Order: sequence, then C-alpha cells, then structure tokens
Amino acid sequence: MDTISFDKLLLKTAFSCMACDGDIDKREVKLIKKLHKENKTFGEIDINSEMDNLLLAINRDGHQFLKNYFNELKTFELTEANELKLVEVAIDTIKADDKVEYSEIKFFKVIRSKLKIQDEPILEKHPDFEDYLEQDIISESYLLRLQEDFFDTHISNEFELISRFNDDILDSLKDNNEEA
Repeated sequence: MDTISFDKLLLKTAFSCMACDGDIDKREVKLIKKLHKENKTFGEIDINSEMDNLLLAINRDGHQFLKNYFNELKTFELTEANELKLVEVAIDTIKADDKVEYSEIKFFKVIRSKLKIQDEPILEKHPDFEDYLEQDIISESYLLRLQEDFFDTHISNEFELISRFNDDILDSLKDNNEEA
C-alpha cells in the first residue's frame, strides 16, 4: 500500500471517529489539525480540502460513508505499525472533546475488529487504552449486530465545512492534554 493511501485512510479514520457521535466538536478538529501541522501525521495532503471532501461525502449519506469506511479498512493491507498508528489516532480523536460517548466506543470496537494487531503491542505503548480494548466482540454475528446497532442508533447530521472553522477559534480551545 502506498503512503498517500495510508495517509488518507488515517485521516478518514480520525474524521470518522470525530463524526461518529453525530457531532463535530471544534476540539476534535483542532487535534486533527495539530497532529497534521506538528507531526505530519497525515502526510503531505491538504488537510482542509481533504476534510471538506470527507465532510461533503458524510453529509450526502452518513451511514453509507461509515459503512464504506469499514469496508475500506477491512480491505487495506496494513502493517502492525500502521495499525497501531490508526488505533492511536482513533482513540486520541475520540478523547479530544473530553467526553466519550457509548456510540464512540461501539464505533471504535468495530474499527478494532477489522484490524489484525494484537492487544499487547497497543497496551505496551498505551496502557491507558485498556478500556477501549476490552473484548466483547466474540462472534461474527455479534460484530454484525454491533455494527448494525451503531447505525440503528446513529443520527447522521449535516456538518459545517471544516475550512470554515477559524484557526484563531481553534487555537483558543484548550487542548485535551494541557493543564487546566
């Protein structure tokens, strides 16, 4: 898999985790932009343009967008390092708004079920991720029910374009890891 494809999948993961609870919090947008600006987490892509494209796609049909994301995730050949990076970005995005909804945990567990990485490498690097890795997906039918339950209870909202979020407003938001 080429780097650009993985970068876009990683951004789509962060974006999907940001939108899966039906709300795009500006702190989540700030985290994604910060990851990109400071660490080039998403490679050499135009972050605003890519996020606006993702936003337009999810606004057209949110459930289909997320189902396509799950299918895309399952078909990618990812290295363990890439899967670990994907897990980190997903969890960081979910935690960015300081409130973790049950729908976000369900969404993450569906993501997790599409990956091959074992829990040990994740917990070695991130022992605080243990709650996200608790195993409750025990069969394919349970996974299917979990995924369908997510879509049955998920409300797909229409979101404002990311490029309209003023960087000054985003900069004024408190980071999740900053002291109060």
